[in-house]
Amino acid sequence: MLSPGGVTRGRQLLPLRLWPRRSWGDGSIMASMQKRLQKELLALQNDPPPGMTLNEKSVQNSITQWIVDMEGAPGTLYEGEKFQLLFKFSSRYPFDSPQVMFTGENIPVHPHVYSNGHICLSILTEDWSPALSVQSVCLSIISMLSSCKEKRRPPDNSFYVRTCNKNPKKTKWWYHDDTC
Repeated sequence: MLSPGGVTRGRQLLPLRLWPRRSWGDGSIMASMQKRLQKELLALQNDPPPGMTLNEKSVQNSITQWIVDMEGAPGTLYEGEKFQLLFKFSSRYPFDSPQVMFTGENIPVHPHVYSNGHICLSILTEDWSPALSVQSVCLSIISMLSSCKEKRRPPDNSFYVRTCNKNPKKTKWWYHDDTC
């Protein structure tokens, strides 16, 4: 019999176990991550955000690395331009944000996008929540590009690109501008 605080046996209240007693290293996190990625993969294939399509070849060998093809939204500075987003997922996803960056021949010129493809966007680091998804990240990036009024690189682009880590998640971003 269940009660709000646990399971009762006769009159004794036993606490409910919220987590298995197994260690995290036994693959339970990996299985959870794979299940979540498969669900998100299907959602992205069946109902992609406007201008976004999953590059099917990118997920054939590994579910932990995706390429999403993106087209600039109509009526924006990026209309008709084609970009690629690289998503890399750690075994801690969705508790850890994915590594997301622009890749390929065409990196958008934008005040929050560095010429190496790194994106300064708070939901990719400190504002990440497991409630977010690949689709919500894609929508945020589309919105970021669509609201841009002037194509230009971040003021510290040259220095950052010379000195940064290859993984943009290792950057301590300073979020000071939300006007574009």
